[in-house]
Amino acid sequence: MKSVLRWSVSAGSALVLALTGAPAAEAKSTTIDQKGNITTVARTLDGRAITNEKIAKEVTDFWTPERMASAVDLDFPKSAHAAGTPSRAPIPTGPAGAVAPVAPSISGGGARTLLNEAQTVGKVYFTVPGGGTASCSASTVASAKRRLVVTAGHCVHQGSGGQWYTNWQFVPRYRNGVRPFGTFVAGSLSTRAAWANSSSYAEDMGIAVMSNGGIYGAKVVDTVGGNGLRWNWGYTVAVTALGYPSNLGGGESQYFCQGTTWDAGGQEIRMSCNMTYGSSGGPWLQEYNDVSGAGYINSTVSHGDNPGNGQFDGPYYDDDIKSLYDFAEAGSPA
Repeated sequence: MKSVLRWSVSAGSALVLALTGAPAAEAKSTTIDQKGNITTVARTLDGRAITNEKIAKEVTDFWTPERMASAVDLDFPKSAHAAGTPSRAPIPTGPAGAVAPVAPSISGGGARTLLNEAQTVGKVYFTVPGGGTASCSASTVASAKRRLVVTAGHCVHQGSGGQWYTNWQFVPRYRNGVRPFGTFVAGSLSTRAAWANSSSYAEDMGIAVMSNGGIYGAKVVDTVGGNGLRWNWGYTVAVTALGYPSNLGGGESQYFCQGTTWDAGGQEIRMSCNMTYGSSGGPWLQEYNDVSGAGYINSTVSHGDNPGNGQFDGPYYDDDIKSLYDFAEAGSPA
């Protein structure tokens, strides 16, 4: 089993936002909007904004097979210092809404899928403040600009007092060192301010805007398709959770759990699943179709009170995820 990285809160810092392809000199300070979303331009390990193909290629070159193999899987225990959301009746924050899944637009992009191996789901790798490399799980989501990847907030930012991760890349349907669709590098990272500032697990949501890449030099959703998204669909739904747990296959291949979620309190939902470290950020998919390899993202793996006890929690997807989705999409280049 791979070693596990315990992410923790540390001194915070302000970083930057820029559109992919813009000159590095135009990078701004961290941007936060009035709806509680926060974003930064993605950066290299040495602090340069990833604003063009040349710098993005430096990131993919950094991630040699040896570095990817040695990246530790983020664990997800619930910290005693993490902020909770005040208990209240588990009700949606607005009307139910959805974004439909989309198929790949590139011929040959819809390669074979299995129940526990979707091309829309992949492994992410990043460098952490203070040194070291780590990994999580993530999945594509459909949008007009076709660049978005959904994960956990703690897979893009350390949380309260912490910093953004660097050298962030997504490898769809990674398996045992094989990258069948190539690699995609993030141009910007976004999360909820309540996660970045207070480590609120109810807001442990992250979205990355990906630069063109992969085996076709194209957009990630054009290459592998995109999951749908649902919010305000209630606390009890049937889902398939997919991710790269280190306790099953050493984090080198996708695994899945299926079950029905329930209210975990504090604007979170819970499901039974034996996946642990490395599955952080993996999607909980409603109506997962093992032919298309897509479903509707209804939450992502956030944490477990006791990882390995057969349960884990994710944020309840209410109006906040739709707000973050719209925010990331608005900041994405065409």
